[in-house]
Amino acid sequence: MTTIRQTAVSVAAFLMLASPAMAQSRSLGPATGTVSIEQVQAGFVASGEVGGGTLRYHGRSYPITVGGLGLGSIGASRTVASGTVYGLKNRSDLAGAYVQLKEGWAVGNRGGGSVWLKNDKGVTLRLAARRQGLQLSLGADGVLIGFKQ
Repeated sequence: MTTIRQTAVSVAAFLMLASPAMAQSRSLGPATGTVSIEQVQAGFVASGEVGGGTLRYHGRSYPITVGGLGLGSIGASRTVASGTVYGLKNRSDLAGAYVQLKEGWAVGNRGGGSVWLKNDKGVTLRLAARRQGLQLSLGADGVLIGFKQ
C-alpha cells in the first residue's frame, strides 16, 4: 500500500512540475529572489536529503533549512545548487512543503543536474545543481524548507 501511495505522490509531483520544467521558455514572471542550497542525499530507490542554504530577498540574506524524502535516486552525493526564486510575495511564503522534480548524476567530483521546486503558495525555485559522489537521480520528492532561528 505504501508503494502505491509513493507512486501516486510521485506521479502527482511530476505532473505538477512538468509543465513549468518543460516550458522553460515560458515566463514564470519576474525573478523575486535567489537561493543557494547545500545538501547531502542518499538513496536506493527511496531517498533522503538534508541541508541548508541562503535566501536572498529584497537585498537581505536569510539562512534556510532544507530536508526531504522521495523516490527515484540510487547512490549518495553532496549537492550544491543555486538559482532563481519566482512568485515570492512575502519572505514567509518561502517556508513550507514543496514538490521537487529532479534529474541529475554524480560520479566522483563530476556531476550536475537541475531541480524544480514548487509550493502551494505559488513560489517556484529553478536551480542548477553541482553534485559530488556516486548517484543517479530522476524522480520526485517532498521537500520542507524553513528558516533557521
